[in-house]
Amino acid sequence: MEDSSPLVGKAHPWADSEPEPLRDPLPLALHVPTAPHRPGDTPCFAPVSHQPGDLPRPDTLAPYGDLREHAVGLIRVLDADGAAAGGWQPQLTSQQLRSGLELMLRAAHLDARMIAMQRQGRLSFYVSGKGEEAVAVAGAMPFAQHDMLFPSYRQAGLLLVRGMPLLTMMGQTLGNKCDNTNGRQMPMHYSWRAGNVVSISSPVGTQFPQAVGAAMAFAYRGERRVAAAWIGDGTAAQGDFHHALNFASVMQLPVVYVCENNQFAQFTARERTTSVKDLSVRAAGYGMPGRTVDGNDIEAVRAAAGEAIDRARRGEGPSLLVMETYRYGGHFVGDMEEYREKAAVEQHRDRDPIRRAEAALLARGVDAADLSAVWDAARVEVEHSVEFAEQSPYPDASTALDDVFATPVAER
Repeated sequence: MEDSSPLVGKAHPWADSEPEPLRDPLPLALHVPTAPHRPGDTPCFAPVSHQPGDLPRPDTLAPYGDLREHAVGLIRVLDADGAAAGGWQPQLTSQQLRSGLELMLRAAHLDARMIAMQRQGRLSFYVSGKGEEAVAVAGAMPFAQHDMLFPSYRQAGLLLVRGMPLLTMMGQTLGNKCDNTNGRQMPMHYSWRAGNVVSISSPVGTQFPQAVGAAMAFAYRGERRVAAAWIGDGTAAQGDFHHALNFASVMQLPVVYVCENNQFAQFTARERTTSVKDLSVRAAGYGMPGRTVDGNDIEAVRAAAGEAIDRARRGEGPSLLVMETYRYGGHFVGDMEEYREKAAVEQHRDRDPIRRAEAALLARGVDAADLSAVWDAARVEVEHSVEFAEQSPYPDASTALDDVFATPVAER
């Protein structure tokens, strides 16, 4: 029997009509994107076509609509020989550049030592930032000490810029008494209250909306402070990324967002996670400037970060910086990297940020022996710190709940 209830929906008459035949119909098929190089392929990366000077440096207060070319272009300062050129030069002194190199080397030696220790069973977990040192070091250099930073996993250099001792960082990975969080956090979940660096969190992407909250507090109190947060390119597909950009733009908050595009989202090539080649164009959807930056160029990273910070501090709202770099290692130390051809990594060695910073100093007349001494000093400092850190005892179990409750458990 036909159901005459008014609650039963009926299709619109047009829904029964036949679709109009297509002119020159094509067969339909599911499109499955492929990675540029799979194991067994011969990798071949196109040379970087953008050169220093191709993109002019705009006025800090320029409206985002005038900055489209900076989202699809590439901000560079150092050429193939290490010489600085173009309007984005941050005018670093040789000493400032050398300081940046020293910090990148400390981060690189720390990275190598921690990876070795994890593989020897001496610590439980580690995520490498090898090849991405400039994004953290140069990206953190232009911030004021009172600005609040929300890093992700591969920004160990950021903590070094903020003054966190190597020994404390090693103690954090080991969870012993050298750890400023007393062994209560997962390895590599660094935080440094003295430097206004908020703890890394295991769920990736949460730091983006957290930075919104910090920036809202700054604006509400009338403080000229800036918040900044870092994520990887894979995390840019999560809701937290979009929610944070939208809220920050609507409220015109003093935030700098950094997407570290190392070409892989965990075990998947970027080409298989998004159809957008230039991730920074997403900023336009939220009414904010987007910049694509050569993330292996220490001077370009320093200049782009400084410009975005200046823009935020002057009340012009948030910016999105996409740092183009490359992940030498796997997603973490247990990653077997069976999804990419190993030869592809070697093709990126010429773009290594540490090598390019060295070339820039040599181009300024710094002696090669002096740079070799910088390498040795960083290595020795890391080795001595490891030796001391491993001798430190672990916190006593009786302290597990210290600082957790306002009233100590023993007094309840």
